[in-house]
Amino acid sequence: ALASLGLNVSNLLGVAAFSSRAISQKSFRIAPHTTSQLPVAGEMQLVNRNTRLFAVDNDDPNPGGLNQWEDENDRKKSFNEIGFFDQVQEWFASDEGKEDVKTYTTSLAVALLLRLLIIEPRYIPSLSMYPTFEVGDQLAVEKVTKRIRPFSRNEVVVFNPPQAFREIVGDSSRKAKEALIKRIVAVEGDTVEVKGGKLYVNGVMQDEPFTAEDAAYEFGPVLVPPGDVLVLGDNRNHSLDGHIWGFLPAENVIGRAVFVYWPPWRVGTNGMY
Repeated sequence: ALASLGLNVSNLLGVAAFSSRAISQKSFRIAPHTTSQLPVAGEMQLVNRNTRLFAVDNDDPNPGGLNQWEDENDRKKSFNEIGFFDQVQEWFASDEGKEDVKTYTTSLAVALLLRLLIIEPRYIPSLSMYPTFEVGDQLAVEKVTKRIRPFSRNEVVVFNPPQAFREIVGDSSRKAKEALIKRIVAVEGDTVEVKGGKLYVNGVMQDEPFTAEDAAYEFGPVLVPPGDVLVLGDNRNHSLDGHIWGFLPAENVIGRAVFVYWPPWRVGTNGMY
């Protein structure tokens, strides 16, 4: 037993001597498993990780070349560094851009559909309908009910000008292409007359609180033909209307004026029947 013990001691001493020569001129320290040690230049560390010993040579300032490693994304230019058209292209290609385009396209399609078939805004450019409307008023014109119910007296309508109006102002005039707004005073089959400043329909004088003043002209009597209406401006003496250019084909009507929405202090349906 003693001989065997002596042999083992001798082997251990031999291993120790070999290890001492292998790491000669290098100092080392053992890093505990739970403690992080900063590397010291020119020395070798023995680090214990999960009970395994390994040497870290600190002579190499760049082990494995890791400090030269570069992410591919780091080489990309930022959004603000690229050109405008590249920014637009990148935005369209992004998920956010695709979602925004879808939202905007849907909103635009709905808005155009509403304006084409249901309701549209209109702007008052003159005083021909004063005092019901003033210059700058903006109103909503609905375009549905004209298809399902006939027009009635006293309704305010927006319409495309008839041929007789275009001949008066000139076909090349800008006014010949603009929609007009007037009030229906008589429908097909009515007999209309203006005398003594008052409007008579079928021999009955009409109560018109929405007019600015009595008419200063005489008109009629005339019979409104089928498919037509007669329209006059509320500002009777300052309106280029049916008493000058005649009857309006009902098919020219774009829609009925339903309410003023701008400016805020004029919001409402005052004077619209």
